[in-house]
Amino acid sequence: MEKTPLNRQQMAARLAQEFEEGWVVNLGIGIPTLCSNYADDVILHAENGVIGYGALLPKGEEDLHLVNAGGQHVSLKPGASIVHHADSFVIVRGGHIDVTVMGSYEVSEKGDFANWRTSGRKGGGIGGAMDLAMGAKRVFIAMEHTTRDGSPRLLKELNLPATARGVVIVLMTNLGLIDITPEGFCLREIAPGYSPEEVQEMTDAKLAVSPALKEIVI
Repeated sequence: MEKTPLNRQQMAARLAQEFEEGWVVNLGIGIPTLCSNYADDVILHAENGVIGYGALLPKGEEDLHLVNAGGQHVSLKPGASIVHHADSFVIVRGGHIDVTVMGSYEVSEKGDFANWRTSGRKGGGIGGAMDLAMGAKRVFIAMEHTTRDGSPRLLKELNLPATARGVVIVLMTNLGLIDITPEGFCLREIAPGYSPEEVQEMTDAKLAVSPALKEIVI
């Protein structure tokens, strides 16, 4: 069977299935923002103060004054609100975010993640990721399983400066859906055509396999 890693839209669509109706959901820059195209029954929160937005809008249909925290043009759902930046962070710091979905460079088997500085980079700041990682009730990560040169991103220990430690519980990659348990990574669903052994070869840490492992269906 042909091996078919998931594309970015498929990753976002599958991860959005983990959201529960009525949740307040924050989506980070990159793959996570695509979840807004598949999240109908939740309230989407953006740090810049857009509460209750909807799908991303294609070029030509956008409102140039309406963007999410990543600068992408979004639609508004009925009942949406535009609030001050400070009020948006009150929602975050007050523990009202049910889940934040972020991208990352690395994730450890302990649930640590690093998404604000790459190796050799000088300057920069951790930004709102720190608030979201500690203020949200749940942290999900969406990222490629390996780097461009094939190096693992799922590690025993982080190599890069941590954004937060011990907070990630669900990880979506182009090779599968992975839970992070007290025992480490556990592969719950797998991309078409791949075997658990092949995914393990691209993972630095031990990868347990769920007894109920199944192929991802989008």
